[in-house]
Amino acid sequence: MRPHQRTIPVIERLLLPACIILLAATLASCLAPPTPLPPLPTPTPLPPTHTPTATIVWFPPTATLTPPSVQDFASPTPDLRPAYGPIVLSEDFSDPDHWTLGRAGGLSAALGKSELTLAISDPRGYLYSLFRQEVPSDFYAEITAAPSLCKDNDTYGLLLRVATSLEYYRFSISCNGEARLDKFYNWTASSPQPLTPSGAIPPGAPSVTRLAVLARGKEISYYANGEFLFTVRDPNLLNGTIGVFARSAGDNAVTVSFSDLQIYSAYP
Repeated sequence: MRPHQRTIPVIERLLLPACIILLAATLASCLAPPTPLPPLPTPTPLPPTHTPTATIVWFPPTATLTPPSVQDFASPTPDLRPAYGPIVLSEDFSDPDHWTLGRAGGLSAALGKSELTLAISDPRGYLYSLFRQEVPSDFYAEITAAPSLCKDNDTYGLLLRVATSLEYYRFSISCNGEARLDKFYNWTASSPQPLTPSGAIPPGAPSVTRLAVLARGKEISYYANGEFLFTVRDPNLLNGTIGVFARSAGDNAVTVSFSDLQIYSAYP
């Protein structure tokens, strides 16, 4: 036996392997993976927090505007209705002695029931009838004209201040809704007032127009169906009778009836 060499007893040799096995088992048990824990319950998601959304007002209310009154910017319409005096005479077209009547070719001036009818069948025919009663120099007169055959540039109307020499003013209404004034003086024709369209004059036929004139000295104003048309000032013809006329502008026939002539004093 070598010096300092320890002899291992038999029992130790038998117990050592057992201890090693026990220690390994113990270590193995310590290093074994832990038993997994049961999973946590899945949390129930909370509903999302509702953020109020602004309501879109597509047509926001606006302040109600008060429309301006008409008086704020409309000037008063001048009153152009004529002022005149009491009635002087009323003609009902029943007496043939009051008018120049007759028939020649395609022209006829005849009285009917409370009316005087001028009928033209001649191409471009012209016909008039004069009132044989005295008429004041200054007057306001109204008469109803009713064409039954009339078109385009055919005309009808009043003759005013007709002198014995057949000088006169001619107040014409055309069948296309225009008015004019012609003057025949010293064998010369002129037009103090050219053609003037007016909505007061109904175009064509049959139709009815109430014609009116206010004559005061050198000034004569003209009206149709209660509406003012124009005023003409002229110093030449200051008195005379009145009459009615009709004229065809082409080859067509023209027929116009006149009724209810009223003549008043020119001054209130």
